[in-house]
Amino acid sequence: MPEFELHTYYRSSCSGRLRIALNLKNLHTDYVYVHLFKGEQRSEKHMQLNPSGTVPVLLHQREDEGGSFSITQSIAALEYLEEIYPDQVPLLPPLSQPPDRAKVRTLVNIVAIDIQPFSNRSVVKRVTDLGGNAEEWNSGFMTKGLQAYEAVAAKTAGRYSVGDRITLADVCLVPAIWAAEKHDVELQKFPTVMRIYKAMSELEAVQKAHWSSQEDTPADMAWL
Repeated sequence: MPEFELHTYYRSSCSGRLRIALNLKNLHTDYVYVHLFKGEQRSEKHMQLNPSGTVPVLLHQREDEGGSFSITQSIAALEYLEEIYPDQVPLLPPLSQPPDRAKVRTLVNIVAIDIQPFSNRSVVKRVTDLGGNAEEWNSGFMTKGLQAYEAVAAKTAGRYSVGDRITLADVCLVPAIWAAEKHDVELQKFPTVMRIYKAMSELEAVQKAHWSSQEDTPADMAWL
């Protein structure tokens, strides 16, 4: 029996974060695919699992929790994985380095708060329903968020966002770039970000987590 079960959607940035982390830590995971455009996230079964009606949901099989324990927010799930498997490719700097841990969390929150939410399907639909231009909305807010990430990372980065070791910041950044590519953000404006993204993209764990490599990716959208 796999230790983890991830309820995911191939184009979900938040799901992408967890796919990358689970791959990096080499954790045995089964995937359950939730098709957002078909509304499967609002099914009774999924809503019982996650009252927010979103993905991802991470289930951890634990005997001490009476079977399984579920986490319905991606950042909480990432930190949980780090807490229970801190030595399997650590994704936070050591406790002895609180300033660096704060830098990582700052960058994580830039992605999670200032970039990703504006491209959520429910938000985009609401913007469109109100007569707004959803693409301009997406591109504008994602650009502003990436400008902030670039400014911070320019001071903290080595090979990766904070020094030369992969952290949760990098794990969150990569799917944000996948989404930014979809919305035609001018990524050449962010040299530090794109240098980090290039380094991350060379990793097998990231390649396996890419949206085009998922079993629920429509055949006509997969990159060959």
